[in-house]
Amino acid sequence: MGKRVFLFILTNILVMTTIVIAWTLITTYTNVSGTFENNGSTYLGINYGSLMVFSILVGFIGSFFSLAISRWVAKKMMKVKVLDPDGQLSPYERAVVEKVHRFSRTAGLMHMPEVGIYQSGEVNAFATGPSKKRSLVAVSAGLLNNLDDDAVEGVIAHEVAHVANGDMVTMTLLQGIVNTFVVFFSRIAAIIVSRFVRSEIQWIVRFAAIIIFQILFSILGSIVVSAYSRHREYHADRGGGDLAGRDKMAHALRSLKNHVERAKVNDGTDDSAIQTMKISGRGTMKLFSSHPDLDDRIARLEQR
Repeated sequence: MGKRVFLFILTNILVMTTIVIAWTLITTYTNVSGTFENNGSTYLGINYGSLMVFSILVGFIGSFFSLAISRWVAKKMMKVKVLDPDGQLSPYERAVVEKVHRFSRTAGLMHMPEVGIYQSGEVNAFATGPSKKRSLVAVSAGLLNNLDDDAVEGVIAHEVAHVANGDMVTMTLLQGIVNTFVVFFSRIAAIIVSRFVRSEIQWIVRFAAIIIFQILFSILGSIVVSAYSRHREYHADRGGGDLAGRDKMAHALRSLKNHVERAKVNDGTDDSAIQTMKISGRGTMKLFSSHPDLDDRIARLEQR
């Protein structure tokens, strides 16, 4: 789940940056006006109306494009083996498909998600896709090998709940709003900065400043996206409890916690396999964590 959030945000930043670079180059070498400056007619000489329209277009294009390719990106990045429910599957694979489909039917999904397994020692699972109709639920080999059947059911039910809740679409809309403000304010900051240099190098400074400010503001914007991601984890935990049973969902969270603690004792470090378990960071890093602390999630679930 955390990897899905990271891939979505990273893809979104890359798409937006590509659009802005292409737009800047086009407007630099053509007669198309792309500076959004209208000297004397608006505050600081910036045409805010045109800039806002541009920001909305770029912001939501980047966000929805990231959503559209999210399933494809996840498959390629994680090297997911998609399981054909009508094909030849091992008992091990068949059990995963049956769990996903059973919970999907219980959740009222009209279309069954694609089901996949990826080879990794990490104990993890994720759900992604542009819509409920075109979703993917994938689990790691490490999850299946290290957790018992009840815990695996709880994890899978949690991921199916994400699909049923339409979390990716909601996140896309939120990301689009964040993107809009990122593009808007990065352009304003870049235009202001470029006015402090000689006119012959203004476009170079502005071009570089746009990219730098956009990346910096995108990182700050990810705090908002991460806050929503943490909120929806609680919601998916409740949904997973409704699908698999609250006891199985709580057992799954405790199993994840126990696995993390064993890994810390054995390794003495928070390696990548542990980080995918989404233990929240410390201090200010908590702001960028896509998942709440497991103890907090367990407590919330048991308070229902």
